[in-house]
Parts: sequence; structure tokens; C-alpha cells
Amino acid sequence: MPKVLRIINRFNIGGPTYNAAYLSKYLAPDFETLLVGGQKDESEDSSEFILDSLGLKPIIIPEMKREINFKQDRLAYQKIKEIIGDFKPDIVHTHASKAGAIGRLAAHKMKVPLIYHTFHGHVFHSYFGAAKTKAYKSVERYLAKKSTNIIAISEIQKRELSEIHNICKPDKIKIIPLGFDLTRFRENKKEKRAKFRKEWGIKEDEIAIGIVGRLVPIKDHNFFLDAASKINHTTSKKIKFLIVGDGELRPILEQKVLNENINNVVFTSWQKNVDEVNAGLDIICLSSKNEGTPVSLIEAQASGIPIVSTNVGGIENVVLKNESAFLSEVGDLESFVKNLGLLIEDDELRESMSQKGGHVLKSFHYTRLIDDVKELYNLGLNLTL
Repeated sequence: MPKVLRIINRFNIGGPTYNAAYLSKYLAPDFETLLVGGQKDESEDSSEFILDSLGLKPIIIPEMKREINFKQDRLAYQKIKEIIGDFKPDIVHTHASKAGAIGRLAAHKMKVPLIYHTFHGHVFHSYFGAAKTKAYKSVERYLAKKSTNIIAISEIQKRELSEIHNICKPDKIKIIPLGFDLTRFRENKKEKRAKFRKEWGIKEDEIAIGIVGRLVPIKDHNFFLDAASKINHTTSKKIKFLIVGDGELRPILEQKVLNENINNVVFTSWQKNVDEVNAGLDIICLSSKNEGTPVSLIEAQASGIPIVSTNVGGIENVVLKNESAFLSEVGDLESFVKNLGLLIEDDELRESMSQKGGHVLKSFHYTRLIDDVKELYNLGLNLTL
């Protein structure tokens, strides 16, 4: 049985953790998998419940953290080399940037036959200045040469990696979209809606508009609050805005709410039962400056919730534009507010758009993810025989 060493940046709530977990669990019995990851950032909620629900016991490398730290990164590299030496994998598959750098270098050094890396997003714009971005691109180009294949999670991401950022040639990139267990988002929605709205004091005649994710600069919750402020001055409908998640910018965002008297905003912090959150919402937003494949929008459509979002990353490969979601360009507050206003004012439009999201139940189900990855691995194994 071929052995897979799967390495992920850290176990926080999000698409990378879900996908690493599903692949570690469900590639069996065809593959034996050992899951390794770094520690979650203090600003993020733990995803241990995801791993526990699947019966997974990963190896945690405390030194593999989000920020660059050459001493800690060196220790993490040495530990991964030791794990490779003991486990002797046929395949090393890394997920996200830090794990991708340390893991691929260690795998190449230890002469692992097959090395794969999944870009769950990238930091090639809107994160850093020009010099740092150029350095990251140079590192990724070097690492791509050490990789059997690069995995992009959308057609748009593949085009960005190959044509815009020149990380590697397009024929080295395989597209494998994310996969999740989305059935829970369709079950017992009425009961879940009542429970969530009661917990957060949302009246039945209020339209609940939510945004789900880390409170960090790249997600641009400041833009979302600017939209909330404008909406409050343009509609007579009763509105409640919910910011679901937590992070370094929470105190700043809370102060903005106070300073600008946006008195219908609720901060819920992290919520593990996202199916209950979505059931309680009427519209879901995303205001990011950069994204890979946003899990919150996949889950929104599985829940039958219409979307208003910025048009970044692989979002166009996830939603049905003008059917399940309205999209606007980054920074275009007028268009974002207009789209949000259309859904607020038209109950029938919200209902019709809510019916269009069912396509994700097949396209982004974890069984499709498993089949795609098995096919890629088997192709690589056959070529190395």
C-alpha cells in the first residue's frame, strides 16, 4: 500500500484543514496516510473538532508557525526530515505556503519519489509590498521545480500561477477543486434558523446579513462596515449585520462601529456550527481583496443563501454570477452597496437566488475530491514504476 505524508500549515478552521482531513481519512484503504501540521495561530479558532469527528490523530510540530522565523522553521524542517525517515512515504503532499516550503524542501532532500503541493490561495498580491512579494515568487518558482505537480483549486488560480505570476508552466499544474461534506447545510434548516436567531436576538422581520471569516486585513471587514453604514442610510428595512469570526482587527472594527454609530452590528466571534449560522442568515457577504476558493461562499450556496461579494481569486469558479451571487470589483463600494440593496429590497429576488446554489453539492463534495486525488497519485505512481 502506498504511503502518503500529508503536511498542512496549521489546524485552523477553513478549507485547507477540511480538505487535508478528508483526504487523510478517505483515501484509505488505497493509501496509508500520516497527517502532520503546525500549531494554530492564537487569533484563530481551533479545528480539533474536525479532526476528532473523523478519528484523526495528527502529529503536531509546534515550531511550524504562520510567521517566518528562521530558527523555528529550521527545527520544523529537521523534524519533518525525521518523520520522512521513519515513515518512508512514497508521496509527500503539502498544503498552503509554510508547509509547502518546509515540507517540499525536506521531501526533496530525503528523495521522496512524488511531491505535490496544493495552493489553497496565494500571497502574490494585496498582502505585502513589492520587494517581499518578489521574494515569495522566487521561492515558489524554486519549490515548483522540486514538485511533481502543483495543484490549483480553480481554473482562475491556475491561470494566475502560470500566466500572471510565472510560478511554473501550465502543464505542471493540475486543477482539483476543494471538497466538503455539505449535506448538513441542507438539513433541519427551519429549526437551526430559529435557534441561531434566538441566540443572537434577531427578530423575524429583520434581514440578517453576515460575513464569515478571520478578522484580518486581507478580508477587508472595514469595507463591509462601510457598506453597512451606507445601507443603513438608504433602506427602511430592519437590518442586522453579523460579523462571524475573530482576529487581530476585532478591537479596531469594534471601535469603528462605535465611532460611526453603526448600531446594528453584532460580533459573534467563532461559531463551530456554521450550518446553524447560515440557516439564520438571509444574505452572506465577502469583501476580500484576495482569495483562493472561499469556503464561506461554498457553504452559503449549500445553505441556499444569496451572496454579495467582491470578485477576487477563484470566486467566479465557485458561484453562478448574477444567479447565486452578485459580484463587484475590489474597492467598488457603490456597486457592492447597490448589489446588497437589490437583495434587501426584493424578497422574491432573494428567494430565487437562494435556489441557484445547489450546484455546489456535487461540484464541491468531498467524494469528488477523493476521486480526483486518487487519480493524480496513481498516475504519478505508475510513472515511477
